[in-house]
Amino acid sequence: MREHDVIVVGGGLAGSRAALAIAQNNPRLKVALISKVHPIRSHSVAAQGGIAAALKNVDNHDDWLTHAFDTVKGSDYLADQNAVAILTRDAPEVIIDLEHLGVLFSRQADGRIAQRPFGGHTNRRTCYAADKTGHAILHELVSNLIRLGTELYQEWYVLKLIYEEGQVKGVVAYCLETGEIEVIRARAVLFATGGYGRVYNTTSNDFASTGDGLCLTAMSGLPLQDMEFVQFHPTGLYPVGVLISEAVRGEGAYLVNGLGERFMANYPISRNKMELAPRDITSRNIELEIRAGRGINGGPFVHLDVRHLGREKILSRIPFAREEGMRLLGIDCIDQPLPVRPTVHYSMGGIPTTLDGQVMDYNSTPVPGFFAAGECACLSVHGANRLGSNSLLECVVFGKRVGEKIAQYAEGCALPQLDPTPYLQEVEERVQALVKQQGKSRVHEIRSAFQDLMTAHCGIYRDEMTLKEGLEQMQTLKERYQNDLHLDDRTPFYNMELTSALELRSLLTVGEVIMASALSRRESRGAHTRNDYETRDDQNFLRHTLGFLNPEGTVTTATRPVDLSLMALDPERFTPQERKY
Repeated sequence: MREHDVIVVGGGLAGSRAALAIAQNNPRLKVALISKVHPIRSHSVAAQGGIAAALKNVDNHDDWLTHAFDTVKGSDYLADQNAVAILTRDAPEVIIDLEHLGVLFSRQADGRIAQRPFGGHTNRRTCYAADKTGHAILHELVSNLIRLGTELYQEWYVLKLIYEEGQVKGVVAYCLETGEIEVIRARAVLFATGGYGRVYNTTSNDFASTGDGLCLTAMSGLPLQDMEFVQFHPTGLYPVGVLISEAVRGEGAYLVNGLGERFMANYPISRNKMELAPRDITSRNIELEIRAGRGINGGPFVHLDVRHLGREKILSRIPFAREEGMRLLGIDCIDQPLPVRPTVHYSMGGIPTTLDGQVMDYNSTPVPGFFAAGECACLSVHGANRLGSNSLLECVVFGKRVGEKIAQYAEGCALPQLDPTPYLQEVEERVQALVKQQGKSRVHEIRSAFQDLMTAHCGIYRDEMTLKEGLEQMQTLKERYQNDLHLDDRTPFYNMELTSALELRSLLTVGEVIMASALSRRESRGAHTRNDYETRDDQNFLRHTLGFLNPEGTVTTATRPVDLSLMALDPERFTPQERKY
């Protein structure tokens, strides 16, 4: 059995910033960062557009409260306002902190950090490093972790959360390189495992975004919160699904339908903001254009046109978007518009936590030794819909905050008592059972069927009948996974087929919670749109959804109140009202 004072699971922005905060605040603690990919390969590195903060470098009348209002309004008033206050108030400080760590932000002519407009934001407050912002930040965080001696377990896959006697005591992890399985105990465990985009068949997320931390939490009997709110980014490059950053629309790109119209003007809800309306609204508008036959040549996509920006601006402000179009489709956006349609991008829901990142159980009681941060967590600062450039901000603000909390927490408690034998045996038996199964279904067959099922039954538009049908069909796929799987590769090391089979369990678990939560929310709010309940219902559903696995293996749902504390400070703006732009 291995031992560390703190285990951080996930090497992206939230995990790396938390690990760095622990090392900065309590260098005596022995910290391990576990990632199933090299930390630099974490999906955070793909974040393009920027990170929001009211620095006032461009719009000097901006302030944190306006940023908070934009965030709460963008969330369709489901965000917890006390968490949003922390996010937006701390934003300028963490940007300066990142700069001091070495992050190379793009600059204005006078040397100050540049800021661009983003969808749903009143002011130009999104700081950026061209269109490679996540790359710029993550590299510096990981470099600083290495400098401070944090132990990295790269290409280790956590397969079980050890949660006993009401306390989290460690994890069981599998080394992809050697096939070794180890119990690792710790005073505190932080999950920063990212999102679950691979639940769907078209996503901007990388192949590692399989919702592992969410699955492990649910399998431990703890709830997941607001999982019905899945963000579809409006501009996934068609047909591959790879993201074309919102930075492109922030720099002035047009969305154009098959009639040559900038169609955002045709929808009253987005007429003022046009291409810079929030993502849920923009995605629905694109989907409606396609369904009405107004896609390009009647096809399932519209155009994102930047030709009017000119070659120099495209090369200096959005070079990566151009590179992606050329690399994947052979289209140079300097000369031709890019084909786009909505693609699954972000998870607003996740593991419910306190403001200090401590995971909460069904009764809103903090779980000793267990923390979460980043996209896998749900504070909730995004509510029913996240504004662009707030996700990197959440990772950095709350990664730092949770790391500081863990540094204090771990100092004040001893290593837990733990018998590793039953946990080691359980995981080894599960792995061997997968390897030895003699069924007929290959991993990719079940995974593709499942992803198609989620896309068809729980996509941008939903209704009770399709959700119920989806949940019924989900049980058949779960049975195929349990009883009919077949792996060709039986080797113990670098067995990518085995890794895919393990990830498939995460996808199936998370997908079922998403669908059950969507069925229970009988209203339309933010990214959750029900054709059979077309309006928002604050009286019955201004509440967070809790979804958790019951003993029968299916999902049960409950609710939790939403914090509305900013209403007392500014009732005119923060009282829930009709959302218009």
